[in-house]
Amino acid sequence: MEKYVFSILVSNKFGVLTRVSSMFTRRGFNIDTLTVGETESPEFSRITVSMMGDEYSKTQIIKQLGRLHDVKQVQIMEHDETVTRELLLIKIKNDSQTRQDIMSAVDVFRSKIVDYSPDALCIEITGESSKINAFIELVKPFGIMEICRTGLVALERGSRCLRNE
Repeated sequence: MEKYVFSILVSNKFGVLTRVSSMFTRRGFNIDTLTVGETESPEFSRITVSMMGDEYSKTQIIKQLGRLHDVKQVQIMEHDETVTRELLLIKIKNDSQTRQDIMSAVDVFRSKIVDYSPDALCIEITGESSKINAFIELVKPFGIMEICRTGLVALERGSRCLRNE
C-alpha cells in the first residue's frame, strides 16, 4: 500500500464536495485526510485528498473523479515534486514543573503558543505530517488535552499549476 495525494479542481458550488466524497464511499476507498477551499479564482475550489491504496485504486479514483460533472481537473501529487503542509492546534496541560520543557519543544519545532492560561497552553504547528506526528509524540508525556488537525494541503514545486495543466 502506498500513500497517494490527489489534487482535485472543482466548480465552487454547493453539493460538489458531497458528490466527490460519496464517490470514495461508493467505491469502498477510505479517505485519510480531506481539505477543501476556494482557489485564486472564486469559481473554483481545490480539494486535496490523501489515502492509502494500490496502483489499481489510484487508477480507479482518477477515472471515477474524471466522470463527475463538476470536477475540472484531477492530479496525483508526486511526493518528491510536491510541497505538503498540515496544521495542528494542540492543547497541553500547563504547570510550573513542565512549562519550560514544553516551551523548549515549541522552539525546537518552530511552532508557537497561541493561547496561554495557568493550566493550559494552545500551540500551533505547521509542517509535513511526520513533523506533526513527532511533535505529538514529544508532548504526550505533558498531557494532551485536545487536538485539532487539518488534512494535507499540497502544491506542486516550481511554476506548474493545477489549472494550467
